[in-house]
Amino acid sequence: MVRGIGQWNNRTPDCRHHWICNRVRYKVDHCAPEFLCRSCRVVLSHSFLVMQSLFRWVSLALFLSSPVLSSPVLTTRATTSGTFNLLTYNVAGLPEILSSGDPEADTSQISPRLTNYNIVNVQEDFNYHATLYAGDDHPYRSATSGGAGIGSGLNTLSDFPFIDYERVGWDDCNLNSGDCLTPKGFTFTRVRVSEGVWVDLYDLHTDAGDEAGDITARSKNFAQLTSWINTWSAGMPFVVMGDTNSRYTRNGDADTLRNFVANTGSVDSWVQHIRGGTPPPGNTDALVCPFPFPAGTSQDTMNACETVDKFFIRGSKTLSLASTSFNNENLAFQNATGAPLSDHYPLTSNVAWTLSSSLRLGDTSGGPHGDPFNDVAGVLSGEVPILTSVTIRGGSRVDAVSFTVKYKSGSTSTASHGGTGGDAKTLNLASGEFVNSVTTCWGQKSGHTRVFYASLTTNKGNTLTNGATTSDCQTITVPSDKGDGAWGLVGFWGRSGDEIDRLGPVWGASY
Repeated sequence: MVRGIGQWNNRTPDCRHHWICNRVRYKVDHCAPEFLCRSCRVVLSHSFLVMQSLFRWVSLALFLSSPVLSSPVLTTRATTSGTFNLLTYNVAGLPEILSSGDPEADTSQISPRLTNYNIVNVQEDFNYHATLYAGDDHPYRSATSGGAGIGSGLNTLSDFPFIDYERVGWDDCNLNSGDCLTPKGFTFTRVRVSEGVWVDLYDLHTDAGDEAGDITARSKNFAQLTSWINTWSAGMPFVVMGDTNSRYTRNGDADTLRNFVANTGSVDSWVQHIRGGTPPPGNTDALVCPFPFPAGTSQDTMNACETVDKFFIRGSKTLSLASTSFNNENLAFQNATGAPLSDHYPLTSNVAWTLSSSLRLGDTSGGPHGDPFNDVAGVLSGEVPILTSVTIRGGSRVDAVSFTVKYKSGSTSTASHGGTGGDAKTLNLASGEFVNSVTTCWGQKSGHTRVFYASLTTNKGNTLTNGATTSDCQTITVPSDKGDGAWGLVGFWGRSGDEIDRLGPVWGASY
């Protein structure tokens, strides 16, 4: 566990973190008492090593001369925009007896090429999972769910930490093509790209085939995913990428895809960049990609045809998120003879993000339990209000948080998350007063990580606390960059049941 940072990835006890150091990518082990660079992709010059050594000695001197904080303080950096790239790839990892190629040899060649992409979603990662991961060095990767017939074949590899990774099976499948013989479905996780930049990520593999039963099952798959998104990703930006087995030109699929885009408020990257924003009409000839592409096929031609692998992207009130490119990566994933390494083409999309100047998400503490809540989709869905009072219920842990906000019109709204246990403590904010830091501590209860303690501090020095401290705590402060107004607490996001399982602040520049 990463003390003071939170459980970035609850999949394994490994707590590696990815840092950008002077444009050199390191793996840094936060479990150690100091940062230990595990590996470096380039050889650093002697001058840089000297500067790095000097920096470490100066940092040590400053540390020894500074007062010790009761919990690490995480302050939002002024980085308010950036980019990352995505790759979705069905890697055809079925057992060789069921494959038309040589999956183990192909997978070994796919593996090192994945490192060029910040976030990778793979499908059919079944029987050669160890080979797929062997040549890859993404610091954050989901664990396999098993081989064909046991696992879903879905996995995520990321340069960025992620939390709350979950696998969800489809409620419906069609028996004809063997879709019901392995637990297909989708995965969900929450990726922290940068300070304040949280993106929900979905990987999926829907029912295959073009018979009526397949199309019906696929429609139900998308309806199930839409329902999950509308609950779990309410108020959140998201990326959905994977093998949809769907085409805009196919009768039935056409409506399914258009309904998914409309009902989730997302944008299809291929439609956006290659089709000028308009998908091909339904019940028309499929824009099938030749397989393999003939030698000399132009990149424009490779991009123009429709594959069943797709990207869907949506921003939110806290984060502008938009695809800036789409590309079929066929040429990057070929063997020595020029043949594709899978029976699907790999696709990539670059994404640009910009943080909102009026509403931000702070980092969370806690664990992957309880139901999601996000005030961005509730009392913060309109104008950004100010906080007038806040209550924390607690005893040995934090049971609930509730608060009241006031809008410019003078109207008010209240919100509450968690249960009814514990004792209530309330802070009423004076005119011009706002909460500018949130401290939380977490620990284990009945095998679940929960929030044990919460403390809110205002710009006037007033504090509201409840619960019991632990050895794992962090303090989150307001963003340091300039917003539309002064930054202060306006709500919360996280997970809860009878108690608070995960908690983070929502900052508003409304003061």
